[in-house]
Amino acid sequence: MSSDDRPDGTLDPEDWEAFRAICHRAVDRMIERWAHARERPVWQSVPDAVKDALAGEGPPERGIGLEATLRRFEELILPYPTGNTHPRFLGWVHGSGTPVGALAEFLAGAMNANLGGREHAPVHVERQVIRWSRTLFGLPEGASGLLVGGTSTATLIGLACAREAKCPGDVRREGLQGGPARLTGYTSREAHGSVTKAFELLGLGREHLRLVPVDAELRMDVRALQEAVAADRAAGFHPFCVVATAGTVNTGAIDDLAAIGHFCREQSLWLHVDAAFGGLAVLVPELAPRLAGIEQADSLAFDFHKWLHVPYDAGCVLIRDEGIHRATFALRPDYLAAAERGLAGGNPWFCEYGIDLSRGFRALKVWFTLLAYGLDRLGEAIARNCADAAWLGERVAETPELELLAPVALNIVCFRWRDGRLSPAALDALNAAVVADLHEEGIAAPSTTQLDGRLAIRACLCNHRTDRSDLAALLEGVITLARRRAATL
Repeated sequence: MSSDDRPDGTLDPEDWEAFRAICHRAVDRMIERWAHARERPVWQSVPDAVKDALAGEGPPERGIGLEATLRRFEELILPYPTGNTHPRFLGWVHGSGTPVGALAEFLAGAMNANLGGREHAPVHVERQVIRWSRTLFGLPEGASGLLVGGTSTATLIGLACAREAKCPGDVRREGLQGGPARLTGYTSREAHGSVTKAFELLGLGREHLRLVPVDAELRMDVRALQEAVAADRAAGFHPFCVVATAGTVNTGAIDDLAAIGHFCREQSLWLHVDAAFGGLAVLVPELAPRLAGIEQADSLAFDFHKWLHVPYDAGCVLIRDEGIHRATFALRPDYLAAAERGLAGGNPWFCEYGIDLSRGFRALKVWFTLLAYGLDRLGEAIARNCADAAWLGERVAETPELELLAPVALNIVCFRWRDGRLSPAALDALNAAVVADLHEEGIAAPSTTQLDGRLAIRACLCNHRTDRSDLAALLEGVITLARRRAATL
C-alpha cells in the first residue's frame, strides 16, 4: 500500500498535513518559475529520454503516491513547456497566463463544479461573466452567451445559430435535407481556419464558404463582398451569413465592421464577428474606434485566454438573440427535467445553449482575473503590446537587412531577413531556418506565416511580460543567425 493509501478506501490523503506540505512545495516551485521566467530559455526541445519515459509505460496498476508523482512531473514535464509564459515567446497568439488565474484554476478544480446547469453559485459566476462581456462589446441586455474552450468552438456555435435563424424549414429536425442545400457564407481570405472547419462540421460544405479578397491593409474588401453576395443570389444560392474578423491571425488586420454590419442588415444576413484576440482592443481608448460596428454582431466569438491572459482554456460566444441561441441547442430529456425548486432548478441551464452537458468552472478564472486586475489595467497591457509592436515595426523598417511584409495593425509584426543574392525559395528557407534556430537556442519563439507567397517571421505580442529589451533580443538574434547562415551560402 502506498503512503497515500487510506484503509477506509477513499481517495483522500491519509495524512492531510503531509498533503499540505506537498502542495506548498508545488506552489513554491511555480512561483519561482514565474519570478525568474526571463532567466530560462524560451523553449527547450523535449529529450528523447523524456519522450521514451512518457511513451513507454502502460497504465499503472499500483499508484506511486503523490510525492513521487510530483517528482516525476518536475523531472519530465515542467522543464519542457510550450514557453508562452516567457516574455520572449512571440509565436502564434498564445496568452501568457497570470498567477491570479492559476490560483483560480486550482480553486475551481477543488470545487469540481459541473456548469451544465442546476442551481449553484458557479452558474451565477458564469452568468455574471457573460453580462460583463456583452457590456464590454455593446451587445443588448437580452444577449446570451456561453463560455467554451476557445473561439473555434465559439464560431461553430455562432454559425449554428446563424443556420437555425436563416435556413428555411426545421433544420434541427430535417437537417439540410429538408431545405435549400445551397446556403452560402462569406469571409475574408485572411480569416481563421476555424471558419472553414465550422462550415464542414455544420454540413454546409467548404465550397459554400466564399473567401472574399482583401484590400491593401489586408481587410475584407467590402465591395467584393457585395458583389459576391449579389452574384450568388443571381445564381440561385441562398446567402445567409458573413464572418468578419476583428484582428486577423496573420497580421492583426480589422475588417470594416461598421460597413459590413450595415450591409448585413440591409441584406438580412447574419453577422458573426471573430474577435478572438483583437476584439479586446475595445479596452484601449485609442484603439476602440477601429472596432466601431462590433456591437452590430449577431454572434461574437473571443478568447479570454489570449489578450486577457486567463489560463487555458477560456473562450466565449455571445449571441444577440437569446431565443435563437436557445432554439439552436435546447434539449431537455426526462433525466434533465426542469424544476422550480431545489438543486434541479436554476433554469435555464447552460447545456441548453451549447454542445456540452458536462462543463467545467472556466468562469472562475475569468472572474478572478477581471476582479483582481480590472479592465483598466488589462487594457494598459494590451496598449503596451500594441505600442511595442509599432516600435518593433519601426526598428525593422530602419534596418537595411530586414524587410517589413505587412502594416502593423495591432500587435503583430511580419518581417524577414532579406538578401538580394538569394532566390525567393532560398530566402524563404533561410528565414524558416532562422526561426527554428531561435527556438532551439532558446533566444525567442516567433512563428512563421505566408504573405503574398513569401515566408514571414511573425512576432505576435500577446504577453504582459514582454518589453522592448525582449524585442531587441529578437532582432539581434534574427540578424546574427541570418548572417551566420548567409555566410555559408
